[in-house]
Amino acid sequence: MRHTLPIAPQFYVTAPQPCPYLEGRMERKLFTALQGEQSERLNDALSKQGFRRSQNVLYRPSCAECSACLSARIDVKAFAASRSQRRVLKRNAHLSRRATSPWATEEQYALFRDYLDSRHATGGMADMDLFEFAAMVEETPIRSRLIEYADPDTKDDGRGGLRAVCLTDVLDDGLSMVYSFFDPDHEKASLGTFVILDHVRIAIEMNLPYVYLGYWVPGSPKMGYKAKFTGLEVFRNRRWQPLGDPEGYSADTDPLSVDPIAEQVARISLPDSRVVRR
Repeated sequence: MRHTLPIAPQFYVTAPQPCPYLEGRMERKLFTALQGEQSERLNDALSKQGFRRSQNVLYRPSCAECSACLSARIDVKAFAASRSQRRVLKRNAHLSRRATSPWATEEQYALFRDYLDSRHATGGMADMDLFEFAAMVEETPIRSRLIEYADPDTKDDGRGGLRAVCLTDVLDDGLSMVYSFFDPDHEKASLGTFVILDHVRIAIEMNLPYVYLGYWVPGSPKMGYKAKFTGLEVFRNRRWQPLGDPEGYSADTDPLSVDPIAEQVARISLPDSRVVRR
């Protein structure tokens, strides 16, 4: 017998917390769990609507009085490396790339700790231990990969020569860079930019149209680098659109322009019903 069962994930809202991007503001997130055999379809569908994955949860900013955070992705066909970005590629051409299953190692964690201690010593991940790091990497119900970049000449540095690592989800329309970290001692190498540029190359190799970068926030120094990539699109007013001039955006928003949670949830497009045999 065949039964058609609707996919109906439950959505929840987090309690307000201080925003990590805009000082003096409170952040709230709309989220749902990723579980079951339909996890990949749900992840694909909601990623196209501005959601991001963290372990087995999909979330999207849903602040009561602010809508400054915009999900961002690179349209691979519209991307063209700038002169400075071409220099970054050349500077890191000696690094080897290796794609592995999402399995945490002590070498990765050592690099992760150096990165946090240098860049985000007071952030929400500052106290993350090896077991929590492993959970972040390994608790994924969908198709994920760890992309490692290593210097073959420095394998005895206690980190296996690792220079950068990115936890990447493979979506039906692109690559989603869930979390990346890199060697803070090689600032001039611009490793963060290099990892994004290489993901564009991987997307081209896999014939995927987009590279999802997370959120871009106008006025946030932490997020300014994303606007330097041509072909950048942002999810705004319930659709993807070219970023255009970054200076034309403002972090100041009218609280009355933010839709109530119930309306936001009602407008989310979910995957089609699935057919289950019994």
